[in-house]
Amino acid sequence: MQTEIRTEPYTPRTSTLSLLVVDDESTTRDLCKDVATDAGFHVIIATTTEEALENLDSRAIDIVITDLQVPQIGGLELLKKIRADFPECAVIMLTQYGTIKTAIEATKLGAADYITKPFHVEELLTKLARISHSIETDQENRLLREQLKSRPGFGSFIGVSPKMQRVYKLIQKVAQHNYPVLIMGESGTGKELVARSIHFAGPRKNKPFAPVDCSSLVPTLIESELFGYVKGAFTGAQHSKQGLFESAGDGTLFLDEIGELPVDLQSKLLRALQEREIKPVGSNERVGIRARVIAATNRDLESAIRTSEFRQDLYFRLNVVQIKLPPLRERKVDIPLLVSAFLEKFSDPARPIHTISDDAMRRIMAYDWPGNIRELENAVERAVALGSGPILHVGDLPSNLQYTSAEKLPDVDELVPLEALERRAIFRALRETSGDKLAAARLLGIGKTTLYRKLKQYEAGRPAA
Repeated sequence: MQTEIRTEPYTPRTSTLSLLVVDDESTTRDLCKDVATDAGFHVIIATTTEEALENLDSRAIDIVITDLQVPQIGGLELLKKIRADFPECAVIMLTQYGTIKTAIEATKLGAADYITKPFHVEELLTKLARISHSIETDQENRLLREQLKSRPGFGSFIGVSPKMQRVYKLIQKVAQHNYPVLIMGESGTGKELVARSIHFAGPRKNKPFAPVDCSSLVPTLIESELFGYVKGAFTGAQHSKQGLFESAGDGTLFLDEIGELPVDLQSKLLRALQEREIKPVGSNERVGIRARVIAATNRDLESAIRTSEFRQDLYFRLNVVQIKLPPLRERKVDIPLLVSAFLEKFSDPARPIHTISDDAMRRIMAYDWPGNIRELENAVERAVALGSGPILHVGDLPSNLQYTSAEKLPDVDELVPLEALERRAIFRALRETSGDKLAAARLLGIGKTTLYRKLKQYEAGRPAA
């Protein structure tokens, strides 16, 4: 898809961003200064890397534009020092024609982008607008994460979408009461996190929180795990043991995947909830219970009721209040926040990864995430582990996210029309050059006019949204 060229002056949405231009060539340096100043940036200039580092040490710099051949240590070494000592600062490399491979190496080392000299003013404005938007988005994301962390009772949640706001309100309401709650949602949406938030936001927060995964327990052991047993109740019962209902005390018992509970045990659970007492396996005496019960499932319990796989009366007992968690594909506005939080969680302090490229984020946003937040978290953790610089690129993502259907290479024996091969080659070249169309055209051995014409054809052939 062709990037829109922004010709109007760019005005940062937050306070004025500061920009440092490092170049010993006065013509290029002055052009960058004039363009950035007119666009609303506070501009500082430097003619050597030593002068640039002095400016970075003495003031907050948001963006650095540096020539690859700047005097003293050179642009690449300056880039390495900036990434190591000033990781929040974005770097744009200025390169001469014929040094594209070096420029691509710079992006792998952490440069936000590069521009080949001579360049058009519109190209510089477009790249400054994109990087500035990324910086401002990161700042907003950090602020939102801090606001979410300060939210009592569910600070571990990340998300500002309307659907999640409704979940937060329900958590606040039910946390102060004692009635059962049923949490519905697909696997990986955070059902246990909701249960913990309800527990720790209410008056039971200093009492035990006892989770049990009904799907992972052997059916013959579920009853003894929930209700306990007395010595000699069965072979191997050499001493009595409290069940989870009893050991939870005045706390919360969380029954995860309640839909997997065998039908014969559902009746015993129903009796325990109704009578507020249990009978340990092998005992003739009943024991009172005080724990609050929260259940969760990824199954459609109403369908399970129709097929006699789940008791309707137990469903009504558990479903006093229902909280339904939206899948990630229905709250994609929260994905950038989640990605930012996971980057912070998994980054190695010795080589932190601070942001993600626009192209990689587009791939993440376009994916439907059938495994929901858990799948996204695993994908970011893998990307951080494999990433080689402070910026995650498409190549660091799992293979199912790296290529769109238009970019996937054919199998060895697959016959593909030449037009499709051409389209895939163009998109691959754009990915390898981080979206730089001039560099992509050079890699493909075609003129820039041809590349722009092809991209317009692809855009025209795309179905309307």
